[in-house]
Amino acid sequence: QVRLKESGGGSVQAGGSLRLSCAISGYTYNQYCLGWFRQRGGNEREGVAAIDGEGTTTYADSVKGRFSISKDNAKNTLYLQMNGLKPEDTGMYYCAAEEPVGRSTKVVPGRQPEVNQFEFWGQGILVTVSS
Repeated sequence: QVRLKESGGGSVQAGGSLRLSCAISGYTYNQYCLGWFRQRGGNEREGVAAIDGEGTTTYADSVKGRFSISKDNAKNTLYLQMNGLKPEDTGMYYCAAEEPVGRSTKVVPGRQPEVNQFEFWGQGILVTVSS
């Protein structure tokens, strides 16, 4: 079974930084996409960042220039470095993996990741940014 587990969340003041990690097991398909999503308030889950098998990345406009997604294939771990955090970044953050069937998705820079691109999800981790 595919399992994803987020860690590294917590509470920080505005302007601070956090590094989220996502440990992935039962999924060794490095050519497929991985992503980060978040839910803020009562809104729908939204794409934050994604990275494809070639290392191409994309970000939501709201986090561009502040967040950075990366992965370590050897460790089977996905990361999200979050700098310059703002109160509006507060929410539940989820890591996700694309279903390893068929042709993998090629990330297009500037295009926000979509929930329906991903099949496997972590349980989420809370990030709280205070003003």
